[in-house]
Amino acid sequence: MINFTDCIEVMNNYKGSEKKKTLIYNDNKYLVKFPDPIKEKNKNISYINNAFSEYVGSHIFKLVGTQNTILGNYNYNGKNKIVCGCEDFTTDEKTLYEFDSLVLSTNPDKKIDTELSDIMEAIEQNKMIDNISIKEKFFDMFIIDSLIGNTDRHNGNWGFLLDKQTGKIEFSPIYDCGSCLNPMIDDFEIEKLNEVELKNISINIYSCIKENNKKINYMLYVKSKKNKDLNKALLRMFKKINISKINEFIDKIMCMSDTRKKFYKKIIYLRYQILENTYKWLRDNL
Repeated sequence: MINFTDCIEVMNNYKGSEKKKTLIYNDNKYLVKFPDPIKEKNKNISYINNAFSEYVGSHIFKLVGTQNTILGNYNYNGKNKIVCGCEDFTTDEKTLYEFDSLVLSTNPDKKIDTELSDIMEAIEQNKMIDNISIKEKFFDMFIIDSLIGNTDRHNGNWGFLLDKQTGKIEFSPIYDCGSCLNPMIDDFEIEKLNEVELKNISINIYSCIKENNKKINYMLYVKSKKNKDLNKALLRMFKKINISKINEFIDKIMCMSDTRKKFYKKIIYLRYQILENTYKWLRDNL
């Protein structure tokens, strides 16, 4: 792991609830995320797990194009913290606009939540983007979010890059994966899980994207095969998911406990099996 402690710090303009710094490492700018504060009562954990979640989730997302992330440490107030550095993919020529901004430009009078039909309507009605490509990228993102169990892909956690020279708008690299892979479960809790509980944790995972005002259960929604755009995304994306390489990557993370590595590999594989079975059905029947 690299040590971010002595890196040059610049002004931070990133949003979000986590503690963060903007640091220069190897001449590149990184958003460095610190462990979140404890969000649940009676939790006696240091909660470094969101750094692991960000790192592993982002690495898996390289299948569809994401920012580079690196694990490191940072000496903060005399304590050594495990942090995740997320490389800034914006430049002087390319600016990030979150999906919320697209919604405002499409219909200034309509503020939307994460209802899927509203998201699709905003994409389809906007005249500045390639609607078909953006919709495909959105559902590609949904497939990988279902694999890693991302519970916080709200309208400010994905977006677009605007090229200031050409005016072209394209889907940005994926970012902000710190809420995937159950970061609030500590190693002690993991060790107590039986097979049934582990399976429930894997399958009963909800997106913050909604249908009919109810959060979508990733696995049930994929298995239902009722969304044609999502079906097409699974047919596109599944062959890119290499479970062996994912496991190999997780095994090589030196600062992570064997308990957490085993947990990550197990829940990812259980979800992978559901994606695989649905993919095979779609491949053979469509």
